[in-house]
Amino acid sequence: MITPARTSRTDEPASALLATLAAQGASGALSTEAGMVYLVAGHVVHVESALTPDLGDLLTHSGALPPDGWWGAIDEAGRDCRVGRQLVDSGHLAAGALELCHLGALFDAAYFVLAHDGPALRFRPGAAHWLGAVRSVPVDSVLRESRRRRELLHRIWPEPAIDLAPLARVPGTDPADLPARRSRTLAQVDGVRTAAQIATALACRTFHTLVELRRLAAVGLIAPKVPAPATASPPAPATALAPAPVSAEPGPAPRPTAPDEPDTALLRRLLHALEAL
Repeated sequence: MITPARTSRTDEPASALLATLAAQGASGALSTEAGMVYLVAGHVVHVESALTPDLGDLLTHSGALPPDGWWGAIDEAGRDCRVGRQLVDSGHLAAGALELCHLGALFDAAYFVLAHDGPALRFRPGAAHWLGAVRSVPVDSVLRESRRRRELLHRIWPEPAIDLAPLARVPGTDPADLPARRSRTLAQVDGVRTAAQIATALACRTFHTLVELRRLAAVGLIAPKVPAPATASPPAPATALAPAPVSAEPGPAPRPTAPDEPDTALLRRLLHALEAL
């Protein structure tokens, strides 16, 4: 097996470098502008991105795991890269439930990391994520699923700004007769939150949230918020105090008032099938 060297930023797309690392059976971390992909023996074991809720957010916000259980596992096993194993061994989560949630978070983050297939920043051989190996996925499967999600979202509404920009409601629109999940998603659109922040507030996977947001955009209910044009202001007098900066970040995301029924039912069916196998 060829040992891949540490790489620096190149013009090679991240998907092409991932395919090369998979063929070499590489282990380490590949970083891009949107996140990081962790490999073990040429397989993807974890993907993280600031544009999606992480595994801890999904587990704790949904009520599947108390916050103390999550942070306790990190304190106990984070340095040994065995947090996932600790969650199972301590009885906080069933192995099947952890795998399903982990795969959902992995594919969500991979969509953003690979959505525009920008250049890879660097590869660090041997780097491991503190979660540890929960379930590995072939690189080809990750690339194929990312393409499928991109094509599906494009068919619903071909405006990728929905994925990243703060979203606002379109004034004067009537959101009557919306399905329950879409109505809950619309309720979180406040002109400040992005798709990832809305997904965190709903304790829902980002891709499912993106589907609902693009459907809302397709019927004209929401749109990316247009930043206000900058206007020049006269200089303040020398004796005046400068105003304190005002944060545009939203307040703490509300805990969802109701579980996401379709997702929960699907997860239970998959979990039962996995445990039967």
